[in-house]
Amino acid sequence: MSAGAPVITIDDLTLAYRRQPAVHHASGAFTEGSLTAIIGPNGAGKSTLLKGIMGLIDPSTGSIRLNGLKRHDVAYLPQAGDLDRSFPMDVADLVALGASRKSGWFRAIAQGDLARVDEAIAAVGLRGFERRAIHTLSGGQLQRALFARMLVQDARVLLLDEPFTAIDMRTTLDLLAVVRRWHGEGRTIIAVLHDLELVREHFPDTLLIAREIVDWGATARVLTPEKLREARTLSENWIEDPYSRSAA
Repeated sequence: MSAGAPVITIDDLTLAYRRQPAVHHASGAFTEGSLTAIIGPNGAGKSTLLKGIMGLIDPSTGSIRLNGLKRHDVAYLPQAGDLDRSFPMDVADLVALGASRKSGWFRAIAQGDLARVDEAIAAVGLRGFERRAIHTLSGGQLQRALFARMLVQDARVLLLDEPFTAIDMRTTLDLLAVVRRWHGEGRTIIAVLHDLELVREHFPDTLLIAREIVDWGATARVLTPEKLREARTLSENWIEDPYSRSAA
């Protein structure tokens, strides 16, 4: 893993999903300023780990420590399928929610925050879409708006759950530029991803998980055929016998 002070530490962590362990006795730390991809087979616990860090799932065993962080220091981008797009909201309102994380949900947004909303919308290429209802947006346009919301939130740690799934290549490249900007500013970024070539090219660190941690460190060391086979085998063994390990 990248050198630096640990900002998120997990210790002997088990997280359950539908009463079955989705993350099993995991330990390690995400360091300040690191850019980490989380990869693994389907059902490996990747998204569950992000939800645990956000406090959306309580640990069954072990702990998650946010070292020197407050909750508003952590921003979370859920999977597109987890979002309710029917809510009557336009792009500007959605992006402005990023300011509410610090100012409070029921306070008026300050003039300075409104300027940041405009800047964020422009930064993700959505100038002119401010009053578009979110249910009319394409998948790529919605993802741009959600990235703009995170820009406004100005968090120290950014959790991205499959941020580049089902969007076009142009949008992917534009949003990767935002990720590089965050990384250059010293923020900590943790992203669940599936595209191994994208990980190799853009993410220096990788956590390979198959409910248990297979490896965690420099991407070139982790993303080897041998380690990927190990993760696949471990995941298949979990599917075949989910109870033997949960009792361990």
